This record gives sequence, C-alpha cells and structure tokens, in this order.
Amino acid sequence: MITGELKSQIDQIWNVFWTGGVTNTITIVEQLTYLIFIKDLDEIETRNERKAKRGFKYTPVFDDTQQDFRWKNLKEMDVNARFTIFSSTEDGKGIFPFIRTLGKDKSLFATHMRGANFGISKPMVLDAVMEKLESINMDDQDTKGDIYEYLLSKLEGGGTAGQFRTPRHIIKMMVHLVKPTLEDTICDPSCGTAGFLVAAKEYIDHHNDVVELDKHSAHINNAMFNGMEFDATMLRIASMNLYLHGVQEPNIADVDAVSKDNTVADAYSLVLANPPFKGTIDKESVAPGLKNVTNTTKTELLFLALMLRMLKMGGRCAVIVPDGVLFGSGKAHKSLRQEIVANNKLEAVISMPSGVFKPYAGVSTAVLIFTKTGSGGTDKVWFYDMLADGKSLDDKRNILVDEDLFSSFIGDAELSEEVITKNHDNFNIPDIIARYHSLSPLGAMSEGQRGVEDDRKRTEQSFLVPFSEIEENDYDLSINRYKEIVYEEVEFDKPEVILERIEKLDEERNSLSVTLKSLLND
Repeated sequence: MITGELKSQIDQIWNVFWTGGVTNTITIVEQLTYLIFIKDLDEIETRNERKAKRGFKYTPVFDDTQQDFRWKNLKEMDVNARFTIFSSTEDGKGIFPFIRTLGKDKSLFATHMRGANFGISKPMVLDAVMEKLESINMDDQDTKGDIYEYLLSKLEGGGTAGQFRTPRHIIKMMVHLVKPTLEDTICDPSCGTAGFLVAAKEYIDHHNDVVELDKHSAHINNAMFNGMEFDATMLRIASMNLYLHGVQEPNIADVDAVSKDNTVADAYSLVLANPPFKGTIDKESVAPGLKNVTNTTKTELLFLALMLRMLKMGGRCAVIVPDGVLFGSGKAHKSLRQEIVANNKLEAVISMPSGVFKPYAGVSTAVLIFTKTGSGGTDKVWFYDMLADGKSLDDKRNILVDEDLFSSFIGDAELSEEVITKNHDNFNIPDIIARYHSLSPLGAMSEGQRGVEDDRKRTEQSFLVPFSEIEENDYDLSINRYKEIVYEEVEFDKPEVILERIEKLDEERNSLSVTLKSLLND
C-alpha cells in the first residue's frame, strides 16, 4: 500500500536525485531499480547462506572475488571507494559489468541487462540515496511494486501512455480466479514491471511443495514466464523483478506485441494482462492476422485479438478491458465480442468501479475471463457487479477493512463465509473468488447443470446470463444491459395535506414571534 510515509520517503530520495543533477523521471526509476536489485541480490544470498548451514544446496551469486559487490559490504565502504565500484566499467572491478553477466549468455535477461548503466554522477548523491533506501522496509515484495507505482505516476503523460501499475490486489484476484499450475506457460503481452507474472509465480510457489517445484524447475526458470514490452527501461525492470522472484531466465521479449514484429501464435496456456487503453497503432504496422478478428487500430481491441491468437487451444485468459469494449457499437467492437462469445468460451465478466485505478486514472473497467476453443462453447456467462474493492474510491484510496485481511485475503487460508459477509459492503473480492469457484470447473456452468448462481436474481450483484440472450443483444457485455434495478415506490402526500402542514408551521412561527417580542418589551 502506498502510505503517506512511503511517499514521503520516496519524495526525499527524489529530491536527492534532483539536487544531484539527475532530473529525468525514467532515469530515476531505473537507477532506483538497480539499487533495489543489488540490495535484494545480497539479501537472497544471505538467506541462502543461512539455509546452507542446514544442508540447503544453492549456487552462489557472488564468488570470492565479488564480495565487494554485496550491499552489506558496499554500505560500509568509504563514499569514494563505493562510487568507484559503481562507476567502474572494467570486468571484475565494477558492479554494473557484474550485473550484466547475470543470466545465460544468450538469454533475454542477459540481453536486456547489457543496457544497464550507472547514471549517478556524484559520490554524495549515491551515498544519500543508499542511506535513504536502507530506511525503507522492503521485506514485503509489495513495497517494491508500490515504489514503481508511485514513481511511474510522476511520468509526464503516464495516464495516457498507460504506464501505471495495476493495483496489486486486483492482480491477485485475477491470478486466484484462474489458478495457474506448474504445467502452465504464462504470458503478459503488455507486461510493464511484470506484476502479473510475479503474482503468478508467487501463487505457484505457495500452492506447490518444494519437491514439485524442484521437479518443474527447468520449466519454471526457462519457459513458464513470458512477457512482451518495447520500453527498454521496463524490459530491464521486468526482468530484474522476475529474477528476484526466482525465475532465472525470464523471457521478456523486446517487441510491440500487436505489431507485425510479433508472430507468436498458439504458444501459451494462460494469459494475464492489463493492456493499454485508448491507444492506437499505425494501420500499416498492425499484424495482419489481427485484422481478421477486428479491423481496427485501437490497442484495447487489438490486444484481445492478439491474446486469442497467442493462446493454445484450451488456453485461458484473464484480462482487464475498458468498459467501452463491452458495449461499443462499432463494427470492430461487435466483431471482437462475437469472436470471444460465439467462437470461443466466455466465462465471466466482472465489472469494476471507476475508482479502482485512482489517482492515476478514473476509467471504468471490467475483467474478462475466457477460454480459447475455436468452436464456441459459451453456454452461460457469469456477471458480477463489483461495488467495493476494499479501498476508498477517491484519490486517497484508503483501505476500508482490516489491513491484515486486505493483504492476505487470498493465500494462506480460505476466509470463512462469516468473515466474507461481515466485510462485504467494503470488500467484494473474497466473495467474487468464492462465487466464481463455486461454478463448475474453469468457471462456466455446463449445459444442464445448476448451481447456487443459477438461482440468483438479476437484482443481485452476480447472476448468470444465457448465450442466447447475449446473442440477441448484439453481444453486448455490459452488466447494465442484463441487470435489473429495483426502484422503491415513494408515496407523496396530497397537496392539501402539504398546505395544511405549511399553515400549521406558519401558526407556530407567528406564535413564537409574538412570545419573543413580549420578552423584549419586558
């Protein structure tokens, strides 16, 4: 959570950079990421060293000649000696040449890290930044994401470019809805800082024992986690983020996902994403295959067509889309919705309140969950009207429930129905997850089956809508198209009764006025 204290600490670091001559926002983000990465590498190494005393086997990150590159040693050095290690470009003497050697020679991680360069020109600036970073408790991985989110919010035009982080609890919700497995090959075609991929890795680590994780280690380290991004800085940030979460060779490709340069098809079993909204791409640059599904240059539509292309048959997708995708009347909007509903299997539409992305954007959004079948299969679509995500829907985004509940609403233990009900008015997400998984496997009810959601009325927060009704409505996926609103009947008094009441009030007022005047005369 981005607390006032954390904002204050980051603003102080920001001021150190500015007064030290580093004024480009993305440069500050990148340099901070390198420092956090270096700090985390040492912390991981220290944890492994402790575990090694109990028989744990691991490959050290730092050899005997590289101990000066460890954070715990760097922070104890003389200011100028430390700066020399950071600024040196010689192999064996500089920490940045060392960073660029991490990962296999021809891996994407190694390729992206070759562009890593030290961008702080004054020893005292480095010293001050490291000192302030030491004061921030980053034991919780969310804190790193919060730092990125806050810094990216400072980017000029960040809202229009889509460079703001998807809220962590929304990412967690989507991951827990689709339940990634050790057999999955996962992709985010607009990965940014790799928040979705990191959350999927955390889910897999939590829901599998060490033996199973070890058995699938080659797949986890080399093929399971894939992303696409064309911003060089984000490529490095995403790669470092996954590396720190135990993915040795993250596959973050340097490509504009919806362009002709991306030819990936039928490759992934799971896609998790929040693609850019309201963007456009040059018509000549759009991958030809995407035009067959939706002839448009709008990125929010092209990304959905791309996801269908990239998924294997039977692959599933959870994606955030702006509301316009759900009900847009243009030919491109309709053809895309028809493709997802009629030719594949749409399982859920979760409408989210417009405040979810505040203070960075106020757009209304929804989560779509679908499976690629190529032959239809949509029978009933589950709609949920999320009214509260656990935080206030204003710019402050204060947590409205117990912080421990909010941070662990999905993970260590399932919440009781009593806890879910008690907090529901302020926090719908546990109810969304519980109800979605009460449906048949993978979410959608099969023909002939009935469940709890079948008996829900259209006046409630969640309900099922049959394919035939969606088809009749031009594949409109807006929940307001199907939701029934109950209006309370209000009875007003007759005019003569109201006039009588007014006359009585006038009499009381006149009586009080006479009394007050008599008191003044006395």
